[in-house]
Amino acid sequence: MPLISLSFIVLLALSVPIAVILGSVAMWGLSNFGVPPVTVLQSALESLDSFSLMAVPFYILAGNIMQSGGIARRLVGLANALIGWVRGGLGAAAVLTSMFFATISGSSSATAAAVGAITIPAMEKKGYPRNFAAATVASAGELGAIIPPSLPMIIYALVTGVSVGDMFIAGIIPGVMIGLTIILTVIVVANIRGFDSITPVTPRIWIRNVLTSLRDAGPALLMPILILGGIYSGFFTPTEAAVVAVVYGLIVSILLYRELTLSMLAQVLIRSALTSSGLLLIVAFASGFGFFLTIMQVPQEVSRWLLSFADSPIMFLLLVNLLLLVVGMFMETLAAIIILAPILTPIAAHFGIDPLHFGMLMIVNLATGMVTPPVGVNLFVVCEVAKLRIDQLMRPLAIFLVVLVTNIAIISYVPIISTILVR
Repeated sequence: MPLISLSFIVLLALSVPIAVILGSVAMWGLSNFGVPPVTVLQSALESLDSFSLMAVPFYILAGNIMQSGGIARRLVGLANALIGWVRGGLGAAAVLTSMFFATISGSSSATAAAVGAITIPAMEKKGYPRNFAAATVASAGELGAIIPPSLPMIIYALVTGVSVGDMFIAGIIPGVMIGLTIILTVIVVANIRGFDSITPVTPRIWIRNVLTSLRDAGPALLMPILILGGIYSGFFTPTEAAVVAVVYGLIVSILLYRELTLSMLAQVLIRSALTSSGLLLIVAFASGFGFFLTIMQVPQEVSRWLLSFADSPIMFLLLVNLLLLVVGMFMETLAAIIILAPILTPIAAHFGIDPLHFGMLMIVNLATGMVTPPVGVNLFVVCEVAKLRIDQLMRPLAIFLVVLVTNIAIISYVPIISTILVR
């Protein structure tokens, strides 16, 4: 087992794709213990045979349709009309746009890419340091995994048996809370450092600008209402809601905004297929790796280890937070959820922790890993947009990481934040 663990770490350090690592290590490990490696493939295929999992490619497609159909630009316009009149308003608008777009994309990296392409150049023109603008968008991008609909929430629900709809509802308050604290951080830093000039507006002009932008972006804002309203009214399942989101996105982007052409649609379909296949490969082989861990009785060993150190829910949550923050720095979110959730959720139940609360704790921790090196996906996305190196983001990013970790602590020890809308 130590040799297998070492090989896993070495392959991660060599930047081997996570799906390849999970599958190859699991097959090698099982073969060393006389179990046919083909069982990993069988487990991988069985994990994909899920109606609920079909929501993943459809939400990815819906997000890409909205991104290419002019939705992101209109959401930026609405956010800027709402809050762009204060010092730091454009940065705050970038965060608010990320919150809006998160209700469409379900993905952290997609949110960072869509919002960053528009807002980072605009923020730089208004006097924001480029690295601060990029760090703002990278940090706000994690809301794509926290505000529903969220792909990590779907995966967590699948592997733990909780309701996907309940997970979506549980993410609303934590997502809004994190978004508002990032907005406040941007405004405070902008006022201290004196960037982003103020454009005074009268109440009458502000109302007119908001109403104009709301009319333009209104169709996009109806999507989360359509998705969550349909799920909770019992009109359709979360998977069917994803299909509805695709159809609605096509109608808005092609017929209403008329910005998505047939040639662009072909590229959207190709990009969505590539993204979906990559994620589903991770899901499949993470399931196979989970089977290997079960055979090796790793869940039982982890449980015994945690229980030997944690004699109370407070200590358990502290250890889990530290573990997840470290894991999130090196492993893709969906793979980490598939591997760790079946191990940690029963231990959390032993301490009387609600599975919805624990699910939000896991997702918020791992989402923070998307903005921490060395495997922070959002960092690579914004660095590509801003033409920066990752090390150039570290100083402004540290401010946001303090804010994000503070939010994690609050969400961990105040469970009602995650459960009040559901329970």
